[in-house]
Amino acid sequence: MTPTPPPLIHPAVAAQLARWQAEFNAAQPFRHVVIDDFFAPDVAQALLDTFPGFDRGNSVGDDGRQGNKSVLERIRGLGGAWSGLDDGIQSAPFLQWVGQLTGIDELLYDPFYLGGGTHENRHGQALSAHIDFNYHPSERWHRRLNLIVYLNPEWDAAWGGNLELYRDPYAEPTPQVRVVPAFNRCVIFETTEHSWHAFDQITLPEDQRELSRRSVALYFYSRDRPAEEVAGRHTTHYVDAGIPAHLHAGHTLSEADMAALRQIVGQRDQRLRDLYAENSRLLQAQDRGFGGHLLYLAKRLYVRTRR
Repeated sequence: MTPTPPPLIHPAVAAQLARWQAEFNAAQPFRHVVIDDFFAPDVAQALLDTFPGFDRGNSVGDDGRQGNKSVLERIRGLGGAWSGLDDGIQSAPFLQWVGQLTGIDELLYDPFYLGGGTHENRHGQALSAHIDFNYHPSERWHRRLNLIVYLNPEWDAAWGGNLELYRDPYAEPTPQVRVVPAFNRCVIFETTEHSWHAFDQITLPEDQRELSRRSVALYFYSRDRPAEEVAGRHTTHYVDAGIPAHLHAGHTLSEADMAALRQIVGQRDQRLRDLYAENSRLLQAQDRGFGGHLLYLAKRLYVRTRR
């Protein structure tokens, strides 16, 4: 049975549910679908017209420094069109329509928009290939779907910022799919242990630097998932870029090549610093309290009995 068309979605899009189902299930390297003109025109335009300023969101990265990405999670506080979006995506018609398209029953809306909401990325920003955290940070919900709608009336694929989908970035560093973040273009993809995605570095022309890559990211969950897809809880898992394919023995490095290599090495160094810092925090937390003291005594006993 075809669900009631959600009011947010363009009627022509809502009417083609069978088409989107087929495309979603047939897509590679993992299940996804790209839908143009996703929201009703007045909805998309209102979201663009009232998109929050960069400074209103959180632009502090995992390293504690200001960056070129700004995220605002609690979109309802923006009022107007954004309150309407919040009402719409948690409505039964919307959740049922997306659930039928993807074959995932009883989807759950995240009222906290953790990691989601409005995303704005400026010149120079990129996003390394990664799989997302797999459980809701505060609930026992499985993360199942990403639904992203881009809000960029003017965008060229040559500027970067293209969504990239990978089979396995460790084995195949080239994405199988690239999606230009065009206005009112929606991408829905499943969130699993192999849904690797990224976007390439934004490189805007000198006379277009006032532009930015804007989107609204919506994540959906379920209380259960197929047993073969269940994995232990983990955070977002990143894979940094490898050596560019055009660099080989005998190649003379240009300044652009050196800049690319510096960026690659710098990303890895930063990732290592972040991982070591996280490891230190975990060890220090483990050492604190009664449980930490018992663990210390157990380790001490184990070491001494091995002598």
